[in-house]
Amino acid sequence: MTSPLEQKKIRITGPSVVTANRTWDGAVIYRTVSHNWSERLSDAAIVRTSEDARALLAESVVDDVGAVGAYVAPVEIKESGNVKPGNLREYIRVHGVTIDLPVPA
Repeated sequence: MTSPLEQKKIRITGPSVVTANRTWDGAVIYRTVSHNWSERLSDAAIVRTSEDARALLAESVVDDVGAVGAYVAPVEIKESGNVKPGNLREYIRVHGVTIDLPVPA
């Protein structure tokens, strides 16, 4: 029987990272080159092929004690080398809501 992870085809069209949420506080975290997790997108391991993305995701999913909901997300690498979210969902996860929330009185 093929696992759901193996069944899912990962297609990436550019630089990507593996992201998840930390189990004890829900913080957005990124898988690093050193096989740890970081809250900073700039620390994330960047993958550029589907094979590399699958390998990084598989290793990340195994760490279900420290992180949950791992998936591959697109990023942009600016000319300066800075890593930025590659779509609106990831922008919101990094920066928060896109509207001004009312301040409680």
